Amino acid sequence: MNRIMIVDDDTALVKMLESYFSLKKYEIITAENGTDALKKVEMNPDLILLDVNMPQMDGIEVCRRIRDKISCPILFLTAKVDEQDRVNGLLSGGDDYILKPFSLKELDARITAHLKREERHKVKREYKFHGELSIDYTAKKVQIEGNDMELTKLEYGIIEFLSMNPGQVFDKERIYEKVCGYDAEGDSRVVTELIRRIRKKIQAYTVTEYIETVWGMGYKWKN
Repeated sequence: MNRIMIVDDDTALVKMLESYFSLKKYEIITAENGTDALKKVEMNPDLILLDVNMPQMDGIEVCRRIRDKISCPILFLTAKVDEQDRVNGLLSGGDDYILKPFSLKELDARITAHLKREERHKVKREYKFHGELSIDYTAKKVQIEGNDMELTKLEYGIIEFLSMNPGQVFDKERIYEKVCGYDAEGDSRVVTELIRRIRKKIQAYTVTEYIETVWGMGYKWKN
């Protein structure tokens, strides 16, 4: 049974979601604020629904604090979102945005899609080595000369996608779609910033460049 944690200060909404997803045979954990969520994340949810606009500690800050401790999908719930909000949320480690008011069927479908994606990743057993850099696709870890790189989920996703298709050029929109799993148009600002961060982290260990910019076209993983 998959376990969902719902974090929102709207108690009526939490009760409604808890009732709906309990009927769908999910185990439900609820938290009414960010502080409560930080405590309950130790219960190892399979997916988190996280309200953005909460008092004292908003959802973005909660995501930043817990992302290095858990790898499960985090779906933000928010009344409105502009481009910069979406960029900040994704860079903090979030996986998706659900706008309020939302359809329960759409939310259910998004949750199902994210959980299925997680299951596919769990059964994958494959390693690749690129010089001093190695990728464990099962554990979702990247090492350089035995040193573990500290990557966010989206940073790892970009490395996984590009490295599994070496030599192929992908534009920012395609990378965004494959890594984030959205039907919406890709957000090139997110991809540009994530790749900048990945390069900086790699450069801490080696001068070798693994992700090449193909000007006017996109990015590729060097063969």
